[in-house]
Amino acid sequence: MSLAWLKVYARLAGIALLAAALKPTVSAQDSSSGASASPTSEVATPQANPPQAPQPQTSSQQPVSMRDYAKPKSHFPNLIAPYTPTHIAPAIFSNTGRIDQLLQNGKLYLSMDDAVTLALENNMDIAIARYTLSIADTDILRAKAGGSILGVNSGVVQNTPGGGVGGLGTLVGSGTGGTSAGSGGAGAGLGGIVGSTLGDGPTINSYDPVVSSTIQSDHLETLATNAFSGAPPGSNVINQNTNTYNFAYNQAFQWGTNMSVGFTNTRTTTNDSFTTLSPQLNSGFQFKLTQHLLQGFGFAPNTRFIQIAKNDRAISDAAFRQQIITTVDQIENIYWDLVYAYENVRVIQESVAFADRTLSDTKKQVDIGTLAPIQVVQAQATVASNQQQLTIAKTNLELQQLLMKNALSRTLVDPRLADAEVVPTSTMLLSTEQAAVPTEELIKDALAHRAELAQAHINLTNQEISNKAIRSSLLPTLDAFAYYNGSGLGGSQNPTNLCVNQNTIQQSFGCAGTGVGQIPVASAVGYGSTLNQLVNSTAPDKGVGVTLNIPLRNRFAQATQIRSELEYRQAQVRLQQIENQIRIEVRNAQFAVQQNLASVESAQAAVAYARQSLDAEQKKLALGASTSTLVLQNESALATSESTLVSATAAYEKSRIELDRSTGLLLDNTGIHIADAETGQVNSPVHVPDVTPRKEPPSATPTQQPVAPQQ
Repeated sequence: MSLAWLKVYARLAGIALLAAALKPTVSAQDSSSGASASPTSEVATPQANPPQAPQPQTSSQQPVSMRDYAKPKSHFPNLIAPYTPTHIAPAIFSNTGRIDQLLQNGKLYLSMDDAVTLALENNMDIAIARYTLSIADTDILRAKAGGSILGVNSGVVQNTPGGGVGGLGTLVGSGTGGTSAGSGGAGAGLGGIVGSTLGDGPTINSYDPVVSSTIQSDHLETLATNAFSGAPPGSNVINQNTNTYNFAYNQAFQWGTNMSVGFTNTRTTTNDSFTTLSPQLNSGFQFKLTQHLLQGFGFAPNTRFIQIAKNDRAISDAAFRQQIITTVDQIENIYWDLVYAYENVRVIQESVAFADRTLSDTKKQVDIGTLAPIQVVQAQATVASNQQQLTIAKTNLELQQLLMKNALSRTLVDPRLADAEVVPTSTMLLSTEQAAVPTEELIKDALAHRAELAQAHINLTNQEISNKAIRSSLLPTLDAFAYYNGSGLGGSQNPTNLCVNQNTIQQSFGCAGTGVGQIPVASAVGYGSTLNQLVNSTAPDKGVGVTLNIPLRNRFAQATQIRSELEYRQAQVRLQQIENQIRIEVRNAQFAVQQNLASVESAQAAVAYARQSLDAEQKKLALGASTSTLVLQNESALATSESTLVSATAAYEKSRIELDRSTGLLLDNTGIHIADAETGQVNSPVHVPDVTPRKEPPSATPTQQPVAPQQ
């Protein structure tokens, strides 16, 4: 055995003894550095074994009050309640207490279940969409009163950046069938549909009774211009005082009937000598019913707004479910982007550490003359490249942490949360056996659960309701009416009209008295007797009739009816298009799961090969049959394959999320209750499938680089 080989074995033995002696110290340093932040970066070094996230408790914050605004305020027990404004609670901008429970030592330890739960409670997109439910209730209340509806927004709110939204967070999973929404997918709503004639039709009057009244007191003085003006003797001014008390009641009914009731009363006093009664009481009563016989006849055209408003409420429910699905999908994608960024930093840190050790060993070998100086330059270039990649990875990790905190909170004003580092405590669970679900079963689930398809069906129903009312508008207006009017007269004899109170000239024109040729003195008639005259046919006015209005050519109604039918057919085509798109999305998502699973298996094999290649190259270097450059190249290949595996695994998880979204089963598979999302307080535990507590894989980089033998 040559002396060179003896030196090699002696050096290897010394290295082994030194490594054994330094192992406790290195372990202690690794543990210490994992518990504290890096002094040169705000992003902490990923810990080998992060602590388990604390078990969250039910948030102590009061849930959002979901009042039914379709129910009006009653006159009882408060008579003026319907005329007072409704107070809407101020918006909540503070985070729920669940976040504080997950903050420990300046870090937010976050599992996937915690992330979804916090999003249901704090995400601002959901908070905005939550108001749409109550807004839809107000349309029902408005329609029940006979008013036209204002409509509701059935779109999906996506103002939270990350997870592919806003151009942020698209680290992984952007390939075929990834997280990008296809045409007509999440958030597409009912685009391309013109709903301009929705709700059109005959005019609807108020279903709420309307009571109106006029109470007036009037005093009139008129100068007498001649002897026949009626001024009393010794005066040239005629005085008249009139008190008016008029009341009216109007109401429309849902079958096309309008009812009006009027009640008028006046009390007049005057010194006019030609007026028989003073005070004089005049009362009038009118009752009128009008029924539409052609246009506006029946329940269909007169209740269209009520039916559409109730359907819009159902659309709002479906849209809110769509909002929850979209947000949960986004949160899970952001989480996997965070896990990828976290793992990517770990992989690159190992590469940097390996390159540093290799550079140090290479310098020593150059100093003793066993390697050429160019090897140092090569090693330095590798270190610089790895440092650049580490800087990029750390800033990406910072961005993903910020996106995650923003998506799970209402505000980042709290410095503890703003400065906290987000540590994901969940990782991907790759099932070795994937249950093969037939494509037709998945499509069947999608057609039964997709929220946008439910919205399209309800929208088509609304269009049918509107078309019936618009067809009624084509008809002429033919209304039958019946009425009864009664009038009553009462009062007392006017003193100035008595003959004893008039001069000779005035008496010649007629006056009241007991003499021959004089008008009999009027007997007093009280207010009760006056009212009795309204209904005892003392002076009735009764009648029935019809009114007919025929628009010649009728072009306006024709155009509206044709347009409504075209829009209905357009909505039918759009419904079929949505179904077709859903079928494609499901198949695309299923293909993506298969493709990404194959990518994961391929990446796993590549990691195994790269690890074996690095191990073989290290052994060759120990025997003097390789160079540090080749070792660095193999180490770089291993780091690349590990990063590819992390990316492929994240893409696989995202494709599974997309499959759940495309089938509409994302909420069902996660155990999310819509009622919890509506109130903003999650009481039922959320469980995201195929997720496991995070465990750090063994390091692929040796703790010490073997030294090449001396030649």
